[in-house]
Amino acid sequence: MTAPTEPSAHGVRIDAQPGDATVSIDGTPLPRGQVVGYRLEHDIANALPMLVLHVREPAAATWEGLARVTVADPQQDIGEEIAAFLGTINPAAVQAAALERPDLGDGKNSVTEAILHTLVDWAQGRGV
Repeated sequence: MTAPTEPSAHGVRIDAQPGDATVSIDGTPLPRGQVVGYRLEHDIANALPMLVLHVREPAAATWEGLARVTVADPQQDIGEEIAAFLGTINPAAVQAAALERPDLGDGKNSVTEAILHTLVDWAQGRGV
């Protein structure tokens, strides 16, 4: 597996309402119907938000934006997705967040457990 490349920063605008969303990258709207879903995450302590776009035809898309933009292939191996997510984690930030958890115990594996719970929260968009 190759290491992910550092994403570029671009201007992103999302106009969304139930059942429909228009996503524009650097002022250019993506073709209607191409984006079938998106997830926007932003950890205030980190510089840029991350935008994950789910598209119908990922091979035919050109992306630009002011967010970290990741194109998710629905056929992509979940292991690759997890590795990509973990590759973006700042070790100092996850450790600091884990040590501040109210559920941090004092057992032998408590810090590791807190780090794993923190990563789960971040993966689900909670506590970032």
